[in-house]
Amino acid sequence: MGSGIIGIYGFSRLWKMARFLYYGLMALQHRGQETCGIVTSAGNGNLYHHKAPGLVDQVFSEPKIIEALKGWMGIGCVTAMPEKELGKIQPALVEGPQKVALCFDGKILNVKELTGRVKPFVPQSEAELFAALFSRELEEKHPLDAMAELMKTVKGVYSTVILTGKGEMVAARDPRGVKPLTIGSFGFDYGVVASESCAVDVIGADFKSDLKPGEIYYFDSQSIKRKQAVKPQPSYCAFEHVYLARPDSWINGSSVYNARMEIGKRLAKENPVRDAEVVLGVPETAIPFAVAYSNETGTPLGLGFVQTGRRVRSAIKPTQFERLVGVQLKLNPIKTAMAGKKIVLVDDSVVRGTTTKNTVSLMRNRMGAKEIHVRVGSPRLVASCPYGTEVPPEDELIAANLTPGEVGKVVGADSFHWLSLRGLTDALGIPKSRLCLGCFSGKYPLPPEEGGADDGR
Repeated sequence: MGSGIIGIYGFSRLWKMARFLYYGLMALQHRGQETCGIVTSAGNGNLYHHKAPGLVDQVFSEPKIIEALKGWMGIGCVTAMPEKELGKIQPALVEGPQKVALCFDGKILNVKELTGRVKPFVPQSEAELFAALFSRELEEKHPLDAMAELMKTVKGVYSTVILTGKGEMVAARDPRGVKPLTIGSFGFDYGVVASESCAVDVIGADFKSDLKPGEIYYFDSQSIKRKQAVKPQPSYCAFEHVYLARPDSWINGSSVYNARMEIGKRLAKENPVRDAEVVLGVPETAIPFAVAYSNETGTPLGLGFVQTGRRVRSAIKPTQFERLVGVQLKLNPIKTAMAGKKIVLVDDSVVRGTTTKNTVSLMRNRMGAKEIHVRVGSPRLVASCPYGTEVPPEDELIAANLTPGEVGKVVGADSFHWLSLRGLTDALGIPKSRLCLGCFSGKYPLPPEEGGADDGR
């Protein structure tokens, strides 16, 4: 499943971390809009928690909820997986043999094998399975060693942050580093880990770096320790830079904003549109692409759509109906920006093509656009993601079976082009050998294994 995770360790009993976690999760809301939760600790053996389906400001709408989350350390999570059963919502909580709360972003590929190791306990999710495994390792090992041992047995991709009943926090990133995880500090003390640096910034901490693939951080009231538990084999998710991450984040040593500006520049070089009158970016994620495309070609940049209501990330909604409604809610077109004009419409990605088709139809038939040339700031999506990123099955991907010209006809555009795979890797400035490009190529750094199709529920 897709998730956004955060952990904060305060090093002082004067801190009250629940409010910091709340704002950190607000900054990560784009990574999951279905469920959220927070667990805190005051180092007294208790884990205080609240979690539910819904957005962060909905789940924690009452001040008394935050007030009840005592403690100077805590973890939190937002997810893109709709759940109604409380036990399946993160953070996962395991009472024994050692008390553990865990937030997890990723996918375990050997679920069936690992489930046998925690019998008779029956985990309700992959996060709960990971928590149960860690809890058992804690019986005889220091948390650093327990996590290092677990990283040798869990096959998959993940970033995780854990709170123990003893008042310790552990953060880890798998050897491939497909899922991002950053670390920041309050003053001199490293004490904040989060999926993206934007969450570190929002709570007033200082972003320092990414956790290295295969690296573990350990926090207790007296110390901070780190360990390179497994040799790094980086395979950073390229889709994070294209779509998932916020533009104000740094991940994998790269500015997301700079990468998207470079993508727009390369898209313009690969697929310019002669005599275009205006460049429009849709949705919000594509605005940097459109700005750079405009700068590179000299075509004026316009504002074609205005957001209505709360920000809705329609592409990660679980059903097609919700995705379509989400697009209509968040994007209201400006007729005078489109009527009678030859338009370059820059999108961040085209998955099924349905929302693009609706947008093009709206622009042409209701707004009066003369020509619409679609340019997409990512390569063709041709394969689903076995690691939990919200990319649909191959038979639902419009790029898997159609040429750009055919897609253009389907969506009603005058022309249609994707960014090349070479253009993407050059724009990111990360060697191709250190990237996961599976959704664009069908080739993955860590192939699915027995149990990989099972999400642990």
